[in-house]
Amino acid sequence: MHPAAEHSPLGKSSAYISTYSPELLFPIPRAAKWAELGLTAETLPYQGVDFWNCFELSWLLPSGKPVVAIGEFAIPAESPNIIESKSFKLYLNSLNQTVFADSAALLAVLQRDLSAAAGKAVGVRVRSLQAVAEEGISALPGSCIDDLDVQVDSYEHPRPELLRCDRTQTVEQSLHSHLLKSNCPVTGQPDWGSVVVQYRGAALDPASLLAYLVSFRQHADFHEQCVERIFLDLQRLLEPEYLTVYARYVRRGGLDINPYRSSRAIAADNRRLVRQ
Repeated sequence: MHPAAEHSPLGKSSAYISTYSPELLFPIPRAAKWAELGLTAETLPYQGVDFWNCFELSWLLPSGKPVVAIGEFAIPAESPNIIESKSFKLYLNSLNQTVFADSAALLAVLQRDLSAAAGKAVGVRVRSLQAVAEEGISALPGSCIDDLDVQVDSYEHPRPELLRCDRTQTVEQSLHSHLLKSNCPVTGQPDWGSVVVQYRGAALDPASLLAYLVSFRQHADFHEQCVERIFLDLQRLLEPEYLTVYARYVRRGGLDINPYRSSRAIAADNRRLVRQ
C-alpha cells in the first residue's frame, strides 16, 4: 500500500458533508510509486493526463434550485500528486448544498481547489447532460484481442516475461482489451477497465499481450500506476518509435479514472465507453 494512503479516508467510514469543504481533498504524492518503477519526476519517459469524469456533480443556484451536470477533470500525468479517489468523491459531494451564482463560478472553485491538491494546473469542464449525451458511446481503436485463445495460470502480479515480439518486423498498430482488472491497494475492491496499446515498433504478439494483461487480475495498485507499468514494460520490450497506452476504467461512486501515457503529444479522447 502507498505509505500516504493509510492516512486517507479510503476504506474508512466517512460522514458525507454536503456544504463546500475543500479540506476534504487528500493528495497522495506520485514519487513513491514512480520510485517503484525506477522513475523520478525528472526521468518520466512519457507525457499524458489522467481524466476523471464525475457523473454526480450537483450544486444550488441562488434561487435554491439544484443543478446537475457532468464534470471532467484533466490532471497532468507529471503532477506531483494524485488525488485520493474517496476524498475526491467526498469533496464533490460537499458541493451538493452549496450555492454558486452560475457554472462559471463553480468552475473557478474546482480549478483552484483541484490544482492546489494536484500541485499542477488541472483542466476542468462542467458539461450539460445533453452535451455529453450528444457525443454518444465511443469504441476503442484497433483490433480487440479478447477472443484469442490463451492459457492463463497467473493472476497475482504483472508478468512482463510473458510478452513476446518479432524484431524482424516493424509494424504500426492499435490493440485493445476489455479484460483488464486490478484491485484497489487499500480496500481490495476490484477495478475494471479497458486498455489500448498503440505503437510503431517490433511486432508485438497479441496473445502474449492478452496473457500479460490478465496477469494484473489480482494485482493491487492504483489505476495510474497500472497504466504506467504497462507502458514501461512494453517500452522495454518493443523499443518503439512511439508508444501510447491508456485505460478507461469503470466508474465507482460516480467517478471514473482514465490514465493516458504516451511517448509523444497526443489528443486524448475522453468519450465514454459502453461500460462507463
